[in-house]
Amino acid sequence: MDINQASNLASSAVIAAIPLMYAGAGELVAEKSGVLNLGVEGMMLMGAVTGYAVTAITGSPWLGIVASVFAGLAMALLFGFLTITMLANQVATGLSLTIFGIGFSAYVGKPYTSAAVRSTIDVMPIPGLANIPVLGPAVFSLTPLGYLAFIMFGVIGWFLYKTRAGLVLRSVGESPAVAHAVGFPVVGVRYGATLFGGAMAGIAGGYYSIVYLHVWQEQLTSGRGWIALALVVFATWRPGRLLIGALLFGAVMALQFYAQAIGVPVPTQFLAMLPYIATIVVLVLISRNPNTIKLNAPASLGKPFFAAS
Repeated sequence: MDINQASNLASSAVIAAIPLMYAGAGELVAEKSGVLNLGVEGMMLMGAVTGYAVTAITGSPWLGIVASVFAGLAMALLFGFLTITMLANQVATGLSLTIFGIGFSAYVGKPYTSAAVRSTIDVMPIPGLANIPVLGPAVFSLTPLGYLAFIMFGVIGWFLYKTRAGLVLRSVGESPAVAHAVGFPVVGVRYGATLFGGAMAGIAGGYYSIVYLHVWQEQLTSGRGWIALALVVFATWRPGRLLIGALLFGAVMALQFYAQAIGVPVPTQFLAMLPYIATIVVLVLISRNPNTIKLNAPASLGKPFFAAS
């Protein structure tokens, strides 16, 4: 592998990781508040089809991204109403949200499966830094959404561990009853975290259809929402580890396409399985030490909260 191939592989890895970074970061914040939303895949698909449709109609990819955000917010609001207000089971509701998102996005996206969208969001290389071998094209020659994904992790880490609001959110995730007793708005915090997760999933979906693949088709995200959920567990609910995990999975996805391009004598179906095999392997390895998960997972994760007074 020469330096040009290494640069292309590194760039492909980072680009493939960006949607996972958005979706994973949003789910991490939601879970830190005690809300387990398994509907990430459905929210991503709704963000993808909505963003692509708006881009096709208006010719503006930025309006498409904004529409993706609102689609994710709408799905998250529905999930929040059912689980936070109506106290429905979070696991069952999240799975239903994914099934709904898969079906509804396929239905509303039918007119756009053959629609050509040439408008996209261009890369913005950082002068000087973009010329660094291998690292430059991968990290310093991204779209604004790519840079924002990296900046977002710093902001989330600062928010969760350096601000009072972040402390309140984490306290709600650990013990909503105690948080409520001292006067924290548990329901409001959980709604805010859930909506943030939906917005990030919407951006992730819009990134896939508008920036990454430039196309819409049924089940466009191909299960990436489930990988984002697995990444949160892999990272043990820590933003820095989540970023590293997203980049590692992006590298696995990039290796899949690189192996196909250089003609590795392995069936393409097996190569396409690599990211999901990696997900299973990682979860199995983590599950060998359940204490690690118990020590880091929010204590009230997935548990409904009802204010007695």
